[in-house]
Amino acid sequence: MTEIKASQVKELRDKTGAGMMDCKKALTETGGDAEEAVDWLRKKGLAAAAKRAGRAASEGLVGIAVGGKAGAVVEINAETDFVARNGDFQTFVKSVAEIALDTGADEQALMSAPFPGSGRTVAEELVHMIATVGENMTLRRVAALTVETGVIGSYMHNALAPGLGKIGVLVALEGDAAAAALEGLGKSLAMHIAASSPLAVSRDDLDPASVQRERAVLAGQARQSGKPEEIVEKMVEGRLRKFYEEVCLVDQTYVIDGESKVGQVLAAAAKEAGAAVTVKGFARFCLGEGIDKKSADFAAEVVAAAGT
Repeated sequence: MTEIKASQVKELRDKTGAGMMDCKKALTETGGDAEEAVDWLRKKGLAAAAKRAGRAASEGLVGIAVGGKAGAVVEINAETDFVARNGDFQTFVKSVAEIALDTGADEQALMSAPFPGSGRTVAEELVHMIATVGENMTLRRVAALTVETGVIGSYMHNALAPGLGKIGVLVALEGDAAAAALEGLGKSLAMHIAASSPLAVSRDDLDPASVQRERAVLAGQARQSGKPEEIVEKMVEGRLRKFYEEVCLVDQTYVIDGESKVGQVLAAAAKEAGAAVTVKGFARFCLGEGIDKKSADFAAEVVAAAGT
């Protein structure tokens, strides 16, 4: 029998919010496998949802840069929120995001790129910043998007400075419509993505393994009802449609108007422009992804920001 450590139970409880004894039982039933234990708890209805792993207490800044047909977003972490308000740190994050416009999503290429006006690489400048500010810092991640025809929309929620904040979004809009029309739509979609945090543009873009895993969890929940298998299957399909509406961008309800589906908004924009308008991709970085946020209604915050 696999020995279950107290630290494993605590970690699972932090992820799911389930009780200590339920977490211990879940780990025992799954041989100590944390991911399977999350699913076991969800099937039993003991965990409302699987929270993101890696609950790192990260501070720092997310930086966004957009230039021409390209956009880049970076997350650079520090130990305290105080550093995020340091002018030198803000300049560093902004500069790294701008460099990423050329290096793309290749983290190694970004770290090896020359840092402007320093005679150092980005990696060396990071070490210099650590020595200067006195806190440990890391480049956590980088993403980049490009379009051939269209625009890169962007949005930074509660920006501390232009292009710098804690939740940054890029969205690549492909289309032959006028740039001015696409730019407005791109910003609105980026604001929507900031609030709704989709996992993929459409159902076709979802990882098949993750869909199958969700189906298995939903089936386990449905079977708790004790209904016949054919009814269970219908319940699963209905709940799976709800899952798609939660995680697929085009299936989500547009937070800007609270009524339309994003897919309908894109179709309306295409009709008005007389040309196809599609979302090629998006990137959403939330500083310290996985930490519980205390915002009671983040979607409402974004809608309010849209009116300013």
